[in-house]
Amino acid sequence: MIKIQESRRPWEIVDMDWVIGLPPVGDTSYNACLMIVDRFSKTTIFLPCHKDDTAMDTPLLIWNREVSGTFIFTNIIGDRDPKFTSELWSNLH
Repeated sequence: MIKIQESRRPWEIVDMDWVIGLPPVGDTSYNACLMIVDRFSKTTIFLPCHKDDTAMDTPLLIWNREVSGTFIFTNIIGDRDPKFTSELWSNLH
């Protein structure tokens, strides 16, 4: 197990994970959400999405929502979901 460094400021290190299996909601029938938790303040953001979103969709989801321009993540912690381990995320990091 890897020791995770402590965050020294808000939005430096975040945890991300998907909440799936939700009933479809809204005009676009969102059925999942991406949960982003700031490790410093424990503030949580929920971004509506679709359970079939790909690794390519996820960075765009974050960028296109109110998160873009407000927060700059230094480290992103996620499980070993292919959406986090793809070559795209490795190149973005």
